[in-house]
Amino acid sequence: MPEPQRLTLVACSDANTMAWNENAAAASRLAFLGEGPFLHLEVMAALNEPTLDAERLILDRAATAEAFLEVLASLPSEFSGDVLRIDRGGSGFLSATGRGGDRALYKLQPEDVLFYLSMHGIIGAGLEMTA
Repeated sequence: MPEPQRLTLVACSDANTMAWNENAAAASRLAFLGEGPFLHLEVMAALNEPTLDAERLILDRAATAEAFLEVLASLPSEFSGDVLRIDRGGSGFLSATGRGGDRALYKLQPEDVLFYLSMHGIIGAGLEMTA
């Protein structure tokens, strides 16, 4: 029996310029959400869906700083995955769970964001992100 794949939830706008990995194996692990004023509700619905196993959440130019904090504040306690917010300039913030279970927040430069995305197979290696 095949092992279930963990999903990466991606909230992005239609005008998004990210070159998502279109490899069949990687593409089947990406689930796309919309953007908007009720983003945190859509995220919570996806994370609380018992049939989905989300490994991480990426807010690709789809959330203001305030919306990002709202999403972080309403994460289910069972979700220990990363939450990455990418801003219009390509830099971002990464919220990750530490050893004690508490979340830490890291500021990322555009090259750090690209490194994170390519290391997890979310985008192809060596790609550049445009603003």
